[in-house]
Amino acid sequence: MKDLLTVCRLDELEIGVPKRVDIDDLRLAVIWFGEEDVKVVGDECTHADYSLAEGEIDTDELTIECWKHGAVFSLISGEPETLPATKAIPVYKVVIENLEVKIDIGEIE
Repeated sequence: MKDLLTVCRLDELEIGVPKRVDIDDLRLAVIWFGEEDVKVVGDECTHADYSLAEGEIDTDELTIECWKHGAVFSLISGEPETLPATKAIPVYKVVIENLEVKIDIGEIE
């Protein structure tokens, strides 16, 4: 993991509430589940250009639902679990260092 990009700090996040972070052309949705359990995925629904960070999180199933058309994506694999989406969203490897949330931009899971 040599291509680490700082996304935000843990103290900028609320547990279970997605946060959109834009870094240059990279649109990210960051979700904190407590402790050092953070998921970072691409923020654009693959069905239509809507922000996933505005959607609902299922903390039991580890999914995020697009608020506009209801497509549900796995926060683990990025795969869509419901229509209308048929393409996966990117899921990034997360590293926490000194309370900073970083992603490996060289490695998409």
